[in-house]
Amino acid sequence: MKLQGRAFNLTSSTMKISRATISNPKSRVERSVFRGARLPRALSRSIGVCVLKLVPVALSLLALVSCSKPGASGTKHEADDAVTITVAKVEVVPTDRTIDIWGTLYAKDEATIGAEVEGRAEKTLVDFGDRVIEGQELARIDTTTYEALANQAAANLAKSKATANNAELNLKRAQELRTSNIASQSDLDTAVATAEQARAQVKADEAANAVARLNVDRSHVKAPFDAAVAERIASAGDYLKVGAPLFRVVNDNVLKYIVQAQEAFAGQVKKEQQVIFWVDAYGTNQTFEGKVYLISPAVNLATRAFPFGALVQNTDHRLKASTYARGQLVLERNVPMPVIPLDAVNTFAGVTKVFVVENGVAHSRQVEFGRVKDGRQEVLAGLKPEEVVATSGLGKLHDGVKVRIRDRGGPPAETPVKGS
Repeated sequence: MKLQGRAFNLTSSTMKISRATISNPKSRVERSVFRGARLPRALSRSIGVCVLKLVPVALSLLALVSCSKPGASGTKHEADDAVTITVAKVEVVPTDRTIDIWGTLYAKDEATIGAEVEGRAEKTLVDFGDRVIEGQELARIDTTTYEALANQAAANLAKSKATANNAELNLKRAQELRTSNIASQSDLDTAVATAEQARAQVKADEAANAVARLNVDRSHVKAPFDAAVAERIASAGDYLKVGAPLFRVVNDNVLKYIVQAQEAFAGQVKKEQQVIFWVDAYGTNQTFEGKVYLISPAVNLATRAFPFGALVQNTDHRLKASTYARGQLVLERNVPMPVIPLDAVNTFAGVTKVFVVENGVAHSRQVEFGRVKDGRQEVLAGLKPEEVVATSGLGKLHDGVKVRIRDRGGPPAETPVKGS
């Protein structure tokens, strides 16, 4: 461009355009190019128009210069390909090998106490919830009548014994007289028969007296063992036949925890193994213990399971009979078990897997898991101790993707950390 015989070469090296130039090019040109020289109005207007036309070209040149810096773009692109994740190592912790069980607590001894004699109930001495000891009287059934019958039987026995004694004396005299040929043989035979009859009567009356005394004792209903009364069935005034129920009692000092186990564990359940369980009444924070003492020899064909029982001491009577309980049977103590954080487990479309990190690359691997315990996942197969697994960003990972490991709570590392 030539203005009044002077040439002005506008290049990127000699011309600097700022935001002020773009917003007010005319005033900028008048101050910088001509440095205060006064120009005709028409010439100033022409220069301003030319500068406005050159602004887009200058901006394009600046953009090209800035984009032509070597090595910056390639490095950033490669860094963006890596997925930022956190990782954790596979740890080995001692764990009890157990199986889950559920069942019912039964009283070790339970009985329905029935009437052993017929008659009207005179009195009931206990009610449900009461604790009784062996031999304690619970109720009375028509004791007056049975005591009277016992007295009658005793009197009959005394009478028959007196008759028998007299018959023995008569037999002795008849034998002496027969020796002297004073008494006939028939008299002796009669004396012998009378004595034998008297002896038989004594035995019969002794038996009747024993039954009468036994009925008196049975009219006083007593506890067969130390127990708690679970139910009172009869009341005073009820007429009871022999066998009619009066009470249901349970011995809850010792309970039986009866549960089911799948037949796959038939060879692993053994006597004296420990059972740990809890009940709804005390929540999962309160546990109770027992030991296996009964194992069924047969598997149920319908459920493919077999029952076994554990004895539970309940001296403080905190547990109630017929309570439902859930627990675990301890098969083996302190078994080394690999575990990983729950965040490392990825389940999608029914497939459970983890991402193992090796040399800055994530590899998908299917794993067989056990139980979740203390916030960690047990690993039965598929991982080795000290291997590194991804614990975040699992949704962005796939087999073979590059990763950049970030410490928990810290910035991403500059370079990928090699997995162990």
